Amino acid sequence: MPLETIFSVAGAIAAVGWLLLAVVPKLRSAQITAGIVIPLLLSALYLFLIVTNFSNAPGGFGSLADVALLFSKPALLLAGWVHYLAFDLFIGAWEIRDSQRHQIPHLVMIPCLVMTCLLGPVGLLFYFAIRTAKLRRLTAVDAATAAA
Repeated sequence: MPLETIFSVAGAIAAVGWLLLAVVPKLRSAQITAGIVIPLLLSALYLFLIVTNFSNAPGGFGSLADVALLFSKPALLLAGWVHYLAFDLFIGAWEIRDSQRHQIPHLVMIPCLVMTCLLGPVGLLFYFAIRTAKLRRLTAVDAATAAA
């Protein structure tokens, strides 16, 4: 299958997860699909791309130049993109579960989901700012409990 097709299919699958989180966030099957099933499917695709392309790839992780060289190979660039899709969706699903646990209104969560989808860590940062303002605290125990 051409890499462009894999790129499009992976993006479409991730988009389904984001739509489920945005439209039906309290539906248990939506949370399982968006928070577990789709990230695991994307993770399996990532593993396939890494296993089939990493061994003969130039570059590595030792420097920014090495990473740039590594991602100059289109299949590994795609693997990096799939990595983002899987992890960002997983975090978005966690944000929804955690926000429900702390009774943060879903309308407040929509911008968090958009930012997590588009800008990953910025969305997580924004969510934690909202969460901390709502709870009036952020402790290590609280964050660890929420992650469980």
